[in-house]
Amino acid sequence: MQFSTAALTALLATSAVASPTWGHGGDKKNHWLDKWDKNDYKHEKVFYFDKTIIVKAEPDQVRNGTTPVPGQPSAKGLFKFGINVEENTICYNITLSGVTGDYQSPALTATHIHEAARGTSGPPRLAFPNPKGPDDRRVSYGCLTGPFKTGVPGPDGADTGANFHVEQIVANPAGFFCDSHTKQFPLGAVRGQLA
Repeated sequence: MQFSTAALTALLATSAVASPTWGHGGDKKNHWLDKWDKNDYKHEKVFYFDKTIIVKAEPDQVRNGTTPVPGQPSAKGLFKFGINVEENTICYNITLSGVTGDYQSPALTATHIHEAARGTSGPPRLAFPNPKGPDDRRVSYGCLTGPFKTGVPGPDGADTGANFHVEQIVANPAGFFCDSHTKQFPLGAVRGQLA
């Protein structure tokens, strides 16, 4: 599923439901479009979110197991997610402020959603592209569709993203957190619980 930058930004900024637009833009070669009964499609949705989540991630939420550990002082994260269960798709708009230095993680990327309750650690289930830009505002946005891969093997040897479905987040957002890791703060520069 492809989105333009402007369309994706609008989707995640407003969490609005999109509806199809019709017309052939004056191109007479597409006259077949005019034969469709547009009323048959007026209630169709181009793409929708079953759940939207906005998380403020902070350095004081980082944990090693259940032990608090320092994240990066004064760093902040804003994680916006839109989840479509039927398509097993999660769209994201992630902004990190005050996160400095190189990213580091044993996973494919250093920006994740992990499965664990508040105050505990747990395995990554989703790995997002790391936000890019200057240290005062690093940004990453797009969509991921399953099957997912984190690059981290679980206890059974399977990837911790294998067989994960975004409906698990919709069913229990309090059981998940998001974070981003750097070389200086390998356990997390910032972290925030999804609910």
